[in-house]
Amino acid sequence: MKLVIVPLLLVAVCSVADRCLGEPGSSCSYSPSNWCSTVDAAIECGVLKQCLEANSTKLQSQSVQVGLYYESLCPGCRGFLTQELFPTWTLLQDIMDVTLVPYGNAQESFDGKMYHFTCQHGEEECLGNMIETCIMNLTSSAAFQIIYCMESSSDVVKAAQSCVQLYSPSLPWDSVMSCVKGDLGNGLMHLNAMKTDALKPSHQYVPWITINGDHTDDLQDKAMSSLFPLVCSLYKVGPVPCTTCRSCTMYHM
Repeated sequence: MKLVIVPLLLVAVCSVADRCLGEPGSSCSYSPSNWCSTVDAAIECGVLKQCLEANSTKLQSQSVQVGLYYESLCPGCRGFLTQELFPTWTLLQDIMDVTLVPYGNAQESFDGKMYHFTCQHGEEECLGNMIETCIMNLTSSAAFQIIYCMESSSDVVKAAQSCVQLYSPSLPWDSVMSCVKGDLGNGLMHLNAMKTDALKPSHQYVPWITINGDHTDDLQDKAMSSLFPLVCSLYKVGPVPCTTCRSCTMYHM
């Protein structure tokens, strides 16, 4: 997420601002509740830095949250991730956060020491799910690019190492495979299973999409066919900071 500075849209930090921001400058003519109301007010009262930091937190907390519960080898999942989700995130990452949960219709069992997973598309899919899960744990900044690279390749699993080398060259492939084969990956995949099982309503198919934590047939259909305008329409903080596609602002007119 990037800090988006929107003049005249700075948020008030709290009702008793002096508890949050300290004492204002001697020239401040604004009441505490208005210190962050405009850029000029924030400068005059000597709290611009604090107001911008508060504004950044506000923007992040009100970003549109898109969750994708999927399987690494599921054709429909791959299509949505590569054709809708990643392109939309590339353009709108200032106003949207993405959560990827590779598990889907898998099943898990526990033998007393570790979890075992059975996947809808076989062992190769379980391996793909585990690799992507470990990548997200080991490199948060480049994880989405790596997973997009994998999912858009003809062979998801075989492409993994080269995708990691391309987008996160400092991450040793041995570290990824150590996670995949060890307790870390096993535990992380169990967390994916619990997240998927906790969905309300329970998932019935994949890809299963949540928007701001909710899933409805209408949200699913809109996300699958036109995620970009859906995210734009749901962003309520203010004018959309979308520099690469000005048409985004039409959803706030």
